[in-house]
Amino acid sequence: MAKHDLDPNYLDPNYEPVVNHSKNTPFHQVLAARMQRRTVMKGTVGAALASVMGLGLAGCGGDSDSSSTANTSDAPDTDVSSTELGFKAVPVSTANEIKVPEGYSSQAFLPWGTPITGSYPEYKPDGTNTGAEQEQQMGMHHDGVHFFPIDVKAGGNSSTEGLLVMNHEYINQGALHANGATYDVDGNRPADEVRKEIAAHGVSVVHIKQDSNGTWDIVFGSPFNRRITGNTEMDIRGPLRGYEKLITRYSPDATETRGTLNNCAMGPTPWGTYLAAEENWHGYFANSDEIQPREQTRHGVGRSTRYDWELADSRADQYVRFNVSTLGETAADDYRNEANTYGFMVEIDPFTPESKPQKRTALGRFGHEGVIFAPAKEGLPIVCYSGDDSRFEYIYKFVSRQPYYAATAGGYLLDEGTLYVARFNDDGSGDWLPLDLEDAGFKARVDAAVGTDVGNVTGFTGFSSQAEIHLNTRLAADIAGATPMDRPEWGAVDPNTGEVYFTLTNNTRRTENQVNAANPIADNENGHIIRWMEAGNDHSATNFEWDIFVFAGEQGTETVVDDEVIVSLTDDNIFNSPDGLWFDYNGRLWIQTDGRDEAPYQNNMMLAANPETREIKRFFVGPVGCEVTGVVTTPDVKTMFVNIQHPDGNWPDSSDPRPRDATVIVTRDDGGVVGA
Repeated sequence: MAKHDLDPNYLDPNYEPVVNHSKNTPFHQVLAARMQRRTVMKGTVGAALASVMGLGLAGCGGDSDSSSTANTSDAPDTDVSSTELGFKAVPVSTANEIKVPEGYSSQAFLPWGTPITGSYPEYKPDGTNTGAEQEQQMGMHHDGVHFFPIDVKAGGNSSTEGLLVMNHEYINQGALHANGATYDVDGNRPADEVRKEIAAHGVSVVHIKQDSNGTWDIVFGSPFNRRITGNTEMDIRGPLRGYEKLITRYSPDATETRGTLNNCAMGPTPWGTYLAAEENWHGYFANSDEIQPREQTRHGVGRSTRYDWELADSRADQYVRFNVSTLGETAADDYRNEANTYGFMVEIDPFTPESKPQKRTALGRFGHEGVIFAPAKEGLPIVCYSGDDSRFEYIYKFVSRQPYYAATAGGYLLDEGTLYVARFNDDGSGDWLPLDLEDAGFKARVDAAVGTDVGNVTGFTGFSSQAEIHLNTRLAADIAGATPMDRPEWGAVDPNTGEVYFTLTNNTRRTENQVNAANPIADNENGHIIRWMEAGNDHSATNFEWDIFVFAGEQGTETVVDDEVIVSLTDDNIFNSPDGLWFDYNGRLWIQTDGRDEAPYQNNMMLAANPETREIKRFFVGPVGCEVTGVVTTPDVKTMFVNIQHPDGNWPDSSDPRPRDATVIVTRDDGGVVGA
């Protein structure tokens, strides 16, 4: 099918159209106000960066300690701690291979097409595996990943056996099929090609075990091995369960849907389940109606789909559902509401393979990058954070209505609570704004907005119910007055201090007209990492204090706090476009990139940071063309799993003509703690 009428970027699965046209104060303007009368710092080729006012956040030794050794990655070692970075930094690389520090080893594991369940059909390098076979094999484009110790439900922490659960974000049609995606003379697609593409999306659950020699392998025949795909039956939970705007031909009572798509990051829950994030789901649906509903336009649903699944020649119900045009008399006669069943966090219980995944709608509907939980405390609410990965979108927090008790905790805790959106104030404070019609302040803003143009919605008509807010979360955040951010992606909570970190990957849409002496970062192509401390170190608080942890960039890029250079990037730690973010069990912060694989940065990478000193070192460099995304270790931090997505060329097997996404296992040759 010709797509000449589309923005050419639309076919890029990572393309996130700017659909927020609200007049909320952008983050770069907030940052400018905080930087008034501060010194402007410059990179070695004139990339201007601004200093950041220190807040004295707890646990941030670099904020006030002038003796901090955090200013360079090769600073001398001081006190030995669990967050010390004891490895020699890895240089940048253009090689089509994995680079790890001296004294470490790496190996590819579980590449796309690896059989993991059912009849264990073998991967065929010529691309002729069928759709049914792909449903039993590892999916494509590995992303967020978590290791669940096999005994975690009993309170154990095995580091030699467990369930490795990971997302598969999108696909490479050229590699997936023998001859790429094909069409017949009428523009229809072979149904089995479509089935295979849907099957290559979703989530894999793999039971793995380490033998006495330290080698990891699949536990073949394990009942835990499982594929969740873009066609797996799922339940709708929370405030949108039964809501009229989720009615479809498949589920006239709006309680079920099929599949999860474009799963990026994830989040393990305190009760041992896995939450997969639905990010750029908008590109899978097409609506040819003259007027589209706001729950589609605010997300960028277009008139054609990325992969043309709705054109499968069988016209089976599981494929036509991607056409969300109005075709029947009522919503129960077509799939006009199918897109409304996407854009959520999806809970999967890896230890109960017969269970249905649950779409947790109380966490909001937007382009979820992932979710990160604050430490669960007995008798207190559950708190989790999620970023909306698109330019000028927002950061959200959910606080459960019911308290957490370890003995009875479960997904029901995510079905009722308050959803907040962040506002970053110019004095370094911040507020969590409730998206709740029972909150007088928010209700007043909603009433005042009626009849006006909000975001890209003309003539806002209000919200009829709280359920509609969870369906139109972005629009509600626009009205609340949240701060538009530079692509908020992965989050992480420091296990030692409780501070919350988020990557702001980049935003090249920022223009020179938005720049002044106090805000010199225009065309923000490198990104930065923000962090905050909740008031009283209470994650359910409605106020916080924030600062910038580090600006990404080339050699000489400086992050300054109170006129002191806290971080100055060198050959050992230059990076751009921070994306993945994770604290290991010893408190090291791991930073992954998805940016420009060009000089001086070269291939995408992963770095380690000491959050106390802001020392940063490059630990890992991926192969050509890849994104380094998804990282986790075993509880003893002696085995690390890192995902490689969309590599170019014939990685990891030089004899295979097709690139294969894969997990990389990293270990220390002496069997020690990774990163120490």
